Amino acid sequence: MKHDLPRLSDFGLLWRVGVGLLVICLVGGYMVAGMYLKQHYENRDERPKLTFTDIQGAYAGATVPSPMLGALERGHPDDLADMDRAALIAWLTSDTVRADYENFDLGDAMPADVIAISCLECHSRSSAAEVKAEPMLDYPDDVFGQAESKVIKPKDKKVLVASIHAHLPSMATCSLVLALLAGMTRWPRALVGAVVIVTAVGLIGDFGGQWLARTRSPGWTWAIVVGGFAASVGVGLLGLLALADAWLPGGRRKVRVAGDDLD
Repeated sequence: MKHDLPRLSDFGLLWRVGVGLLVICLVGGYMVAGMYLKQHYENRDERPKLTFTDIQGAYAGATVPSPMLGALERGHPDDLADMDRAALIAWLTSDTVRADYENFDLGDAMPADVIAISCLECHSRSSAAEVKAEPMLDYPDDVFGQAESKVIKPKDKKVLVASIHAHLPSMATCSLVLALLAGMTRWPRALVGAVVIVTAVGLIGDFGGQWLARTRSPGWTWAIVVGGFAASVGVGLLGLLALADAWLPGGRRKVRVAGDDLD
């Protein structure tokens, strides 16, 4: 004998309105959690917005190359003499960035002089250029902030365990509630089931990736990114399916009782 779950649209108006609002709270809380994580992890690499390096740095550690070195290797500034470019690159890839910045023994290759001559025309607070280029390089601390590579240390394993312990059960419970509600809708079971699987696999990939990136290989950071995205999309779709069935008209089934069709 086939036993169907009750359908959300079969319930009374007030119940459906209330459940819809709770679904919005669940999905909204999930989204706010994502916003918190973004704010918590972004700018670890001292670049705007959340980047892959921010996430990798949080879980596996990462080294952010010198922004100045990257600019030089990309050919900026385009009028810099080859000898000066080579001298700056050699300085930036050494272990004596601070010690050699004003090392007079380097002669014409002293980084402080090369930067003063080649960069401060635009990268200075007192520049006469119409558009002052960021970053400013007037002072040694300005230069070191752009010259030195940044090492991002991963979170402690104990902190990671505590984080997984706190977040995985709550996020799985949220997803399970939405999965059950979505299963009580008019939409095809195959569609709902596919979304549930995507959500579950996404959560496993996200949290499993966090542990494996910390303990095995930084490459598992991709599991965090892809899994987290899949789980977020899945939760959003499950909530949308449940909300649509509860609030859209035309979903109530007719129940046959003693040979009659009743609404």
